[in-house]
Amino acid sequence: MPVIENSMAILALWASFGYLIGSVSGGMIVARLMNLGNLREIGSGNIGATNVLRTGNKKAAAVTLVFDAGKGAVVVLLARAFAGEDAAQIAAFTAFLGHCFPVWLGFKGGKGVATYLGILWALAWPTGAVACLIWLVVALLTRFSSLAALVSAGAMPVLMPLLGYTNMVTLAVLLAALLYWRHWGNIQRLRAGTESKIGTKS
Repeated sequence: MPVIENSMAILALWASFGYLIGSVSGGMIVARLMNLGNLREIGSGNIGATNVLRTGNKKAAAVTLVFDAGKGAVVVLLARAFAGEDAAQIAAFTAFLGHCFPVWLGFKGGKGVATYLGILWALAWPTGAVACLIWLVVALLTRFSSLAALVSAGAMPVLMPLLGYTNMVTLAVLLAALLYWRHWGNIQRLRAGTESKIGTKS
């Protein structure tokens, strides 16, 4: 029993760590440092790289993308190194949760695409590479960042067993479900034909 309790405590610690790091918003930090204004009043009002791009500052958008992907990857790598695979997957989920519902921003966060991709790269780089490739192809064909994210996230639970990562399927389903939830407004706009394309400022 003490061993089990200790293991649960360790997992809870990494879950908390993942959430707190995930809650740090790259977009808000970059916007403040580069004097881009309040992201909540720009474009979609989102704090992610796609909305940062709507400021017209491609460098800021790139830095935001790397930051948000990097925090997900770092959380996974640290948790795995110090506590193993279970801790890595739990920390991955809570980091994603933290990005979507950050404690530092009143639980009003981003949609998690960059963090999602960073998590996959750190957990198993082939899954991250495939997810990024799917996103890139769909984005290039349609210019809809949201649709690219939805297709990529929806495909990964199916593709992971084919890539040899059956141990990640449950996490992939949970992340995809949360990502779809966060993109519900985008889904409605895609259906209505009113969704903004990559590079537009509205």
